[in-house]
Amino acid sequence: MSVVKPIGVHALVRRTHEDRVLVALRERGALSRSELATVVGLSRTTLSEITGSLLARGAIIVVDTDATSRSGSGRPAERLALDPRSGQYLGVDFGHRRVQVAVADASHEIIASGSARYDDGIDWRARLDTTFALIEEVSSERGTHFGALQAVGIGVPGPYARTTTAEPGMSWGRREPAEGIDEAFHDRFGARVVVDNNTRFAALAEALSIGSSGGDDVIYLRLSDGVGGGLVIGGRLVVGSAGLAGELGHVAVAGGTRSCRCGKTGCLETVAATPEILAECRRRGVDVNDLDDLRREVARAHPVVDAVLRDIGGAVGRALGTAAMTLNPSSIVLGGPVVDVAPALVDAARSALRFELASISPALPDFRTSTLGDLAGAVGAIAAVFRESPLLANYPGVADAVTPSPTMRSSIR
Repeated sequence: MSVVKPIGVHALVRRTHEDRVLVALRERGALSRSELATVVGLSRTTLSEITGSLLARGAIIVVDTDATSRSGSGRPAERLALDPRSGQYLGVDFGHRRVQVAVADASHEIIASGSARYDDGIDWRARLDTTFALIEEVSSERGTHFGALQAVGIGVPGPYARTTTAEPGMSWGRREPAEGIDEAFHDRFGARVVVDNNTRFAALAEALSIGSSGGDDVIYLRLSDGVGGGLVIGGRLVVGSAGLAGELGHVAVAGGTRSCRCGKTGCLETVAATPEILAECRRRGVDVNDLDDLRREVARAHPVVDAVLRDIGGAVGRALGTAAMTLNPSSIVLGGPVVDVAPALVDAARSALRFELASISPALPDFRTSTLGDLAGAVGAIAAVFRESPLLANYPGVADAVTPSPTMRSSIR
């Protein structure tokens, strides 16, 4: 379950007014204050206060006046527009060994992103320091600013429930729980903060990228340093009673014998996580230590590596088949860095999935690989922020999707 930093009623209403102004400017372009008041239905006094604050913080700018189009005498009215350099929303994805950030403007378009690596064993304070330094670096490189930051979405690994005390066994190998991370970001930026599982956020982003043709019911599985998943049902994230919904990485697979960090034996994560894939190659006599080595051996069509990838892909496909038989999704998305490196694994997963679902072949889900790559978790965190707003959830014109800008698309994969 996600944790939303509470705010007062006055601040909530004010943010709602601000979002309505930003939505109007995004959809209609530059407008005068008089035109804005008509569009958003606010009094001139309230609108003047809201636009004054947005101007002071850099969310909007004065682009020109209506001097060329107005008739009659009087002082020309200023026309206001969104500042394309203003980062309105921030998404953060904490992986086991790296953090990814994405910045969206008021039009919900990703305008900046970046990543930084850290050791799996470092504490959360060190991870926060790395992340704040990365945000400053990205901001400087892209010329963005956060004077009008509306909200921050943060994804963390492992189950994340709406409790302040971790349940025994629920940390799944984290050195310490990610408690206090919401306060750290709120103190730093003064914005609303939403925290949830990072793979669940990625599932939301992938479902939104599919669209209405197949994104309403989606199973997402990510193979990375760990194995996680997420469920989108009826266009909404499913979290479960304790934040465990979609955790396919901790479903036991046939023949699994290795101990998992969750305390069980034979979980899918002990077979299909990237470190386990590399380790299995080494156990079979092939010297691969990272994904670059694996890519090299795949390019050489090494028969042992191919066999390893197909065996693991089969296990993945069978696990997905079990979940799909239960949930009957419209789409299944397989993500994670290893997916781009190992097409044999993807092919084997697809074949095993079809075999498992042969009895319902007319209702086979669409099987695809991730389109957002490593940026999915951060993009999904931003998308979740839009949907968490209690007053704007059903407000007309509030976008459900987050779109990378043309200049950003080349850096996503």
